[in-house]
Amino acid sequence: MRAVAITGTRATEHRPRCDYGALFVTYLAPFADGHFYLGGARGIDSLALAWLAENTDARLTVVVPGTAAQQPAEACRAIALAGRRIGDIVELGAAELGRAAYHARNRWMVDHASLTIGFPHSIVPSTGTWQTLDYTAEQGKPRLVVPV
Repeated sequence: MRAVAITGTRATEHRPRCDYGALFVTYLAPFADGHFYLGGARGIDSLALAWLAENTDARLTVVVPGTAAQQPAEACRAIALAGRRIGDIVELGAAELGRAAYHARNRWMVDHASLTIGFPHSIVPSTGTWQTLDYTAEQGKPRLVVPV
């Protein structure tokens, strides 16, 4: 089974919500027979989780740096709505939810996936999305970049 890590911007308000559905039809649906690892944050993580849960039979795993209860309200709602569609919630148990914890979560997802699909909003290479995409390349794994 193919495993795909999803990474992306938390800033999604600059586009209508329906635009993301169209992007997911084009870039996630072709992999819907596989397993998706999602970060459980607001923005792309929550939007992709909701879309995948509603529109596919893919196996879904949500990965969080600390606990699921520590996630932002938008992410908690997306996790609750996806409910039984989520196969696993992986809580990495970070003591502090800082930059290092989020990077560790992203690396964990890439390490368990065979492909990463990234939805960056910025071309700034220091964002978490780009760091995850670069880590994917360093691991010799393919990455698909879908600018939003």
